Amino acid sequence: MTSFQSTLGDEPGIAEELAENQQAISIAEFFEKNKHMLGFDSGARGLVTAVKEAVDNALDAAEEAGILPDIYVEIQEAGDYYRLIVEDNGPGITKESLPKVFGKLLYGSRFHAREQSRGQQGIGISAAVLYAQLTSGKPAKITSRTQGASEAEYFELIVDTDNNEPEISVEETTSWDRPHGTRIELEMEGNMRARQQLHDYIKHTAVVNPHGRLELREPKAHFKFERATDQLPEETEEIRPHPHGVELGTVMKMLSATDSQTVSGFLQEEFTRVGKKTAESITDEFRDRYYGREMRWRPPATREDVDLHEAVSDATANKGPNATAAFAAAVADAVDDYDRIAHHELLDVVDAAAEDVEAEHGTTFGDTVRENAVDAVWRALVDAPEAETDDVDSDDDPDAEPDESRLVADLYDLADEATSTRKDDEIVHAFADRLAGRFEDERSEDVRHRLTHARLREYVDRAADLTEEYDDVAFGETARENVTEAVWDVMATVPDDPPLVRELDGHRDATSDLVDGMRATDIMAPPTRCLAPITDDLIRAGLEKEFDADFYSAATRDAEVHGGDPFIVEAGIAYGGEIEADGSVDVMRFANRVPLVYQRGACATTDVVKSIGWRNYGLDQPGGSGLPNGPAVVMVHVASTNVPFTSESKDAVANVPEIEDEIELAIREAARDLKSYLNKRRSMQKRRKKQNVLGKILPEMAEKVAEVTDRDEPDIDDALARIMNNVLVERHIEENGDGRAISVVVENHSGTTESLEVTDIVSAEPRNLSDGATVVEMDGEWFVKWEPDVSSDDEAVLEYEAPDDASFDLDVKGVEGEKLTVTDTQ
Repeated sequence: MTSFQSTLGDEPGIAEELAENQQAISIAEFFEKNKHMLGFDSGARGLVTAVKEAVDNALDAAEEAGILPDIYVEIQEAGDYYRLIVEDNGPGITKESLPKVFGKLLYGSRFHAREQSRGQQGIGISAAVLYAQLTSGKPAKITSRTQGASEAEYFELIVDTDNNEPEISVEETTSWDRPHGTRIELEMEGNMRARQQLHDYIKHTAVVNPHGRLELREPKAHFKFERATDQLPEETEEIRPHPHGVELGTVMKMLSATDSQTVSGFLQEEFTRVGKKTAESITDEFRDRYYGREMRWRPPATREDVDLHEAVSDATANKGPNATAAFAAAVADAVDDYDRIAHHELLDVVDAAAEDVEAEHGTTFGDTVRENAVDAVWRALVDAPEAETDDVDSDDDPDAEPDESRLVADLYDLADEATSTRKDDEIVHAFADRLAGRFEDERSEDVRHRLTHARLREYVDRAADLTEEYDDVAFGETARENVTEAVWDVMATVPDDPPLVRELDGHRDATSDLVDGMRATDIMAPPTRCLAPITDDLIRAGLEKEFDADFYSAATRDAEVHGGDPFIVEAGIAYGGEIEADGSVDVMRFANRVPLVYQRGACATTDVVKSIGWRNYGLDQPGGSGLPNGPAVVMVHVASTNVPFTSESKDAVANVPEIEDEIELAIREAARDLKSYLNKRRSMQKRRKKQNVLGKILPEMAEKVAEVTDRDEPDIDDALARIMNNVLVERHIEENGDGRAISVVVENHSGTTESLEVTDIVSAEPRNLSDGATVVEMDGEWFVKWEPDVSSDDEAVLEYEAPDDASFDLDVKGVEGEKLTVTDTQ
């Protein structure tokens, strides 16, 4: 029975009718129906996303203009809607550009720029305008003033989704108290159920942008985050793509668009870190893949019955005995100087010998003579017969025993060195014999023994398969790979000129060879001038500004490459103090200085944090995997010219192996500092406990000793310092008739040299300070400062004089309290 679908196409005009229904849609119309793809999938999240897009734009604009950002965010309840207001002190937007910036999706200045920025596609803020008009029906209200302008420009507009163009309802000038900047006001459907995510976004933005001042005012909270530094991020520069990681399709497109004629010129003009020398290396790798390499055979050894001099002489006719002998000797001697020689190298040898003999004897050695000489020497090197004969194919008749050839001996040595010692010599010899047979067969196609790596692997696989079949022995994948690489390593890159760019244009396989050559070449890491990492110092400053912790560490990795785009990963850790100790650590994720507050579980950063064994670094990790527990904050920042997000909403970094590896290395680098701190803290805790016990026991012992011996109680501070291997700092005061002589003695009982910062605060002016000490008067007190370096088991003394009525207050820094004993006698 015939189905309905099988007869559907029989009706005339169906295809035409279906074609009439096909139509293009604008990008704005697409996102109108798919706003969830941009992060506007609910009222709560939509409000946070709108704030994020506006703040990101404000930060980018201010930084590009060299202005320290001041950003004000306010959320007001407006009946059934929420009103979002974001103001910045950026350079402002021109009257001509403003409508398109806010009213046209995919309109921006950064999409094609290969440098770090928060926004790239030109979707974010215009998507917020679109979301507001869809949910409230009200236009966006935008005020902007450029520096030096007498008045600000004011627009009210929406996005025309049919045409993806701004639809302006109000356009006028207005007064504004800011000298320059931009203000956007949106009304939208929303709620404050994501209040915590909103607060986290603002707080985390302040952490990674310590140069910015941010203020958030919302119905139930008001926050201000002052800047921690006046240092703007390093200004970035656009760079060209890096050869490592660039995709085949991208290179094909670049070949079509370039003005370069040669491959070398194309590489140097279109890619970063490619100079003349690197271009030559890439071209050699390209030649290997496009043309293949030529096999280099060993010249005859002295013991071998191969006479290259005679072979050249026999092949040279009508040139006279002296010229012929000189030519033959020059060729034979030059070949003998090679460890291995390829066909194109032999051509060079013969050409050089012919030219030298021509100059010396005046005899012309033309192309035919030279070709005959090359053919004769090459046949001698590879044991080729004078004329082709119907040899038995060793592949088809494994029992045949041809005479040992130079090729077999040469390949046997290579295979024997590359394969396991467990393989019998006879097996290796049989394999080499079959592999040599493949090279001999190749002469009918290419006398030069020129092969690509893939073709060489075919030869090795064929010889190995026959060896397994007829000799009943395993010839595994590792042995095949080793033999292939051993032979490939002795083969020579050919001197043929690479194809011109116009010949590569549209040639997929050849371009693929070029891309493989680029990836195989060792190329300097991309320049980082296109990136603006936060840097270790500012990461610490940001963490210290927002988290009251006991310990901070940070690590910034060197630049790496993914997809031709450079990236840098940074990590920071804050531990202890006022950070919440219960539950998992707080993971803060950033990309190009933008906090990622949603889709934590879908982010590569979270996956890497979970995969690390945190017990090795002193944190509790139930089950040995997952997020660790404890009073800690782990932050990770990925800076790139093109961050690979999982979606258009830019909420999570994709699981790219190169980026995941760098995230792990950055976290581990910072975590090693945490491990050292925690180990030291535990050691100090044990030391403090021991010292407390001794502090109770020694006074009792001193009292008993004094009682038994009927003497004064001994000074236990010195004994305690010696027992604990502490640094002892004690003051001695002696009357000298004209005041008092003060001595501050430092005894180092530890095992290392200690550098101390000693400050003695004196209520009266000190005199006659010993060398190395300085004094500063402040508000009627004198600060005697001394910074001695004291070796192990050594001491240092600070001496000065003070009036009789002077009082003292000793402060010592540079040594942990647990390793310090201070006796401050007045």
